Amino acid sequence: MKIRDLEVQTYLFVLLGSTLFVDKSRDRLRPAINVFLKDQRRVAGYAWGAAALTYLYRQLGMATRVGSKSICGCLTLLQAWIYEYFPLFRPSQILQAPDAPRASSWVCHRFAGGDDARQRLVRYRQMLDEMSGEDVSWTPYGRDAGTEVLRSLYTGVIRFADVAEGYDHARCRRQFGYRQTIPHTMMVPKDVYRPASCSTYIVFWEGNSANQYWES
Repeated sequence: MKIRDLEVQTYLFVLLGSTLFVDKSRDRLRPAINVFLKDQRRVAGYAWGAAALTYLYRQLGMATRVGSKSICGCLTLLQAWIYEYFPLFRPSQILQAPDAPRASSWVCHRFAGGDDARQRLVRYRQMLDEMSGEDVSWTPYGRDAGTEVLRSLYTGVIRFADVAEGYDHARCRRQFGYRQTIPHTMMVPKDVYRPASCSTYIVFWEGNSANQYWES
């Protein structure tokens, strides 16, 4: 491998590991990322958005477990999603050029810790408890978001490396401008087991759908 190629691979490894696929170690990166960077001709063909969403879904699930005190993943994506759908929590917003990243329009401020932070937490929890459907901006991207971005209407499994998560647009049709109906049964893995010599579970999904939308 040429020095230039190695430098590019290292840069992408650090960039992706510190933005889209952040873990709780603070100063370490997931080695699985590097596997997809070795052939730089294929890097642009991967669906990195779907991969980041897959990884974030997994981290959100882990964050809800008893004893979990923190969360990781692409929290910039999560934070921008909150601002779009929940006006109660939006910071101020500035005008951006049409081709600028949408999330960069939010002007966020860093708050101090201590008693003020705890008081804000109590206030936010109360606001969440008192929210109703009227407090949600269901279609922040327009009422035709589903037809403009057809992949958002995909139903199946999205995947990044060894992480696979179900994605079903029908569970919240209102965000695409459609009338909400009773969604069909949630997708569940076909089989799950943990070998005696392994600390993680092996999950099997129906067919080969786990491979869909990893490469665009």
